[in-house]
Amino acid sequence: MAAPPPGYNGQDAYQAPDPYGQQSPAQPGFGTTSPPPQAGQPEHEGGKKKKRGYAAQAYDFGAGANSALGGQMQGGGQFQPPQAPAYGGYAAQPEPQQPAYGGAPQYGAQVGAAPVPGAPAPGFAGAPYGGGVGYQPPDAGYPGPGAPSPGGVAGITQGMGQMGVGAQPQAQPQQAAARPGPLNQLYPTDLLNQPFNVAELDLPPPPIILPPDSSVTPSPDANCPPKYVRSTLNAVPTTHSLLKKSKLPFALVIQPYTSLHDVDDPVPIVQDQVISRCRRCRSYINPYVTFLDHGHRWRCNMCNLTNDVPQAFDWDTAAQKSVDRWQRPELNHAVVEFVAPQEYMVRPPQPLVYLFLFDVSYASVSCGLLATSARTILDSLNRIPNADRRTRVGFMAVDSSLHYFAVPKDTDENDETSMLVVSDLDEPFLPIPQELLVPLSESRVSVEKFLTALPSMFQSNQNNGSCMGSALRAGHKLISPLGGKIVVITASLPNVGYGKLEMREDKKLLGTSKESSLLQTGNSFYKSFAVECSKNQVSIDMFLFSSQYQDVASLSNLPRYTGGQTYFYPGWNAGRSEDAIKFATEFSDYLSSEIGLEAVLRVRATTGLRMSTFYGNFFNRSSDLCAFPAFPRDQSYVVEVAIDESLTKNFVCMQTAVLHTTSNGERRIRVMTLSLPTTTQLADVYASADQCAITTFFSHKAVERALSSGLEPARDAIQSKLIELLQTFKKELAGGNMGGGGLQFPANLRGLPVLFLGLIKNVGLRKSAQIPSDLRSAALCQLSTLPLPLLMQYIYPRLYSLHDMPDNAGVPDPETSQIVLPPPHNLSSERIVPYGLYLIDDGQTQFLTKLKVGKSSLPELDNDFSERVRAVVQKIRDYRSRGVGSIIVPHLYVIREDGDPSLKLWAQTLLVEDRADQGMSFQQWMGTLREKVS
Repeated sequence: MAAPPPGYNGQDAYQAPDPYGQQSPAQPGFGTTSPPPQAGQPEHEGGKKKKRGYAAQAYDFGAGANSALGGQMQGGGQFQPPQAPAYGGYAAQPEPQQPAYGGAPQYGAQVGAAPVPGAPAPGFAGAPYGGGVGYQPPDAGYPGPGAPSPGGVAGITQGMGQMGVGAQPQAQPQQAAARPGPLNQLYPTDLLNQPFNVAELDLPPPPIILPPDSSVTPSPDANCPPKYVRSTLNAVPTTHSLLKKSKLPFALVIQPYTSLHDVDDPVPIVQDQVISRCRRCRSYINPYVTFLDHGHRWRCNMCNLTNDVPQAFDWDTAAQKSVDRWQRPELNHAVVEFVAPQEYMVRPPQPLVYLFLFDVSYASVSCGLLATSARTILDSLNRIPNADRRTRVGFMAVDSSLHYFAVPKDTDENDETSMLVVSDLDEPFLPIPQELLVPLSESRVSVEKFLTALPSMFQSNQNNGSCMGSALRAGHKLISPLGGKIVVITASLPNVGYGKLEMREDKKLLGTSKESSLLQTGNSFYKSFAVECSKNQVSIDMFLFSSQYQDVASLSNLPRYTGGQTYFYPGWNAGRSEDAIKFATEFSDYLSSEIGLEAVLRVRATTGLRMSTFYGNFFNRSSDLCAFPAFPRDQSYVVEVAIDESLTKNFVCMQTAVLHTTSNGERRIRVMTLSLPTTTQLADVYASADQCAITTFFSHKAVERALSSGLEPARDAIQSKLIELLQTFKKELAGGNMGGGGLQFPANLRGLPVLFLGLIKNVGLRKSAQIPSDLRSAALCQLSTLPLPLLMQYIYPRLYSLHDMPDNAGVPDPETSQIVLPPPHNLSSERIVPYGLYLIDDGQTQFLTKLKVGKSSLPELDNDFSERVRAVVQKIRDYRSRGVGSIIVPHLYVIREDGDPSLKLWAQTLLVEDRADQGMSFQQWMGTLREKVS
């Protein structure tokens, strides 16, 4: 096992003083010192007032559509009947704005289609999906409590029954036998007669319906919002055998950060350095613990051990006065960040270090890469995080030799940056590190001078060699005493020295069973070196630009095991302004991102659950510890959960902790606690399954299978899994009868067949003899790192019809000021008319049909329609509103009937429901599934 990172004591608890100290004030209206009502006790009037006051001031997690979904029943599970002045004991909310397409569709409701005879009515007989529990405010399109409903009185009664109104009183959570009341109801639909509509992919996951009073405070933020952690199952089977019988995966999709910068997504911070953790399992205190012995002790919700409450828990040392425990962020918020005290650190928090490795070979200089990257760093120096003025930078240049640059401090006015060239690649001589990694604050002028001069130093370089492997070893030696980021910017295949790679691309292998050999590493150096880097807190990001074969399959190992990322720009040339602007914008955002350093991630869970497999870019250091030399802001991770023992509680908790050093030198722990109800019923498991989280899990599995066994086995495994799920549902829950030859599946999983087809047809996995292996390898990197909302769009792109978009599309919504998007269409050429203007967008690339051809920017015509089209294209690139961080600026390609045929073919491959290349159409796919299932 590798040595633990500095500052890690085996339990991930930590920290230092807090610059965001002002961000978690005591919440007004939540200031009474009385504890919240005990489970099962009626609330007194003051309690209602307290809850209303709290909700009004509650910390708001972002403004995305899913931000209100904590899944926690309002008022800690004590539902107020509809005639009460406010829903669930909280202040009444304004009516939500209807989305552009006339209200978010409900699962099972027909979207933009005539009702099917015999199908459940839209909204399922008036019962809000899952009873509306955990929705605050109810999403547009979901009937709220007391709202007139299609199912009349019966529907309302059914809806109330789901919320526990008029139901039998629930037992207290600690009693083993009790289960939550009705969970999400199962709504079977016929996949052949009730077609999937793309708008359903924007629906929130099935709500999490917890037993009443599960949490110690009535906070609406007591459960983790889905933008941070999503479970494939929002009702957990109590036994391994029930999970096995369901054939569904149980896994968490974890995205600890939802923006590149903290200011865009603030999280409550516990800055008093009082960190209360369970003595046995080391879980952090959270909204689901139980207080005992007049509040002097607390029982852990993971392992049941009773712990003492720290004396300082109710005392503010700074102000020297007692504080109200019930205001503490960690008891009200499922997502919090602790500032770690000094005694948890082995060494002072490391500074942010960037070492730039520039390819200065002929290929890089001639396409303008060296000049563009140097210029972008120069323009972005103010954006690089440096609040603590400790950030260091270093520069190396690489062709067939290594070029070191010693940048002087600004005080040495006469000193110029000196270059040292080393041609011994086996044991390269390392000059004095102090001169090679300089504090940005102290050498700012010299760094600017150097970056301005760098392109001209190599402008006539004719050298075609690249000793990038040797440069990486030298760079590692240089920064490993501190740790940090190595940023590789290259347009060449490493062809000399360590890690030398061969030209392996062979067109005859593409589309055959031997193609998988091209996706394997061509030199074992890249894996073993990456593991070495991880041990020394060195992370590597690759920016790859070659117009020739570059062996992305081998080079992508470096980011994969060090918490980095591979950014691929095939055929890039600075002579095309679109290419230059795309890279400069992305690289500048990359440099501005607030990464975490020397980080570890661990997931703890209720006794009986175990984290079994981890997917994503990191090094799995021990059975349950993932190590990240740098923790990025734009990736997500998947953790598979095993049920080892029968679950006796009526809800379980899983807690993700990320220990890290912030960009400004503070040691912090970000903690995210997710609580899910348990069930003994297979129907509950299926009704609460999250199709987007399930697709994310199988996307990671497919990449793993493609790299280990090949593309064909990966595609087959996806198809077999879907057939297995359809067969299981038919046998266990649809009574084995398909009625009229249909294909039954729950409404909440109706998108699974089309998402799995999109995955099989994605450029990373598609059966084709036309896809270069570099393009495929880069796509596999995306499939295994993209945050969930971007991954769904990458698998099933968005198609917008612009020529007939509604009048409100492309202009700001008067309520939210956000640009309204037109309704998305299913990816089928049946939706396309010859005279129309369409936009297809998979998040990496945008295609606009019917203007001038090629990579392009939109003409800025002075008319209303042109402005609205530009606004739509811009809005689709707004990641912040979707609760994710990303630096990607999609290329816009414009396609014309008489234009470049290859461009048209490329765009057509994104129409997932059409037949293209060697892939089947959606109709053929559904026919195959039906055949196999029956």
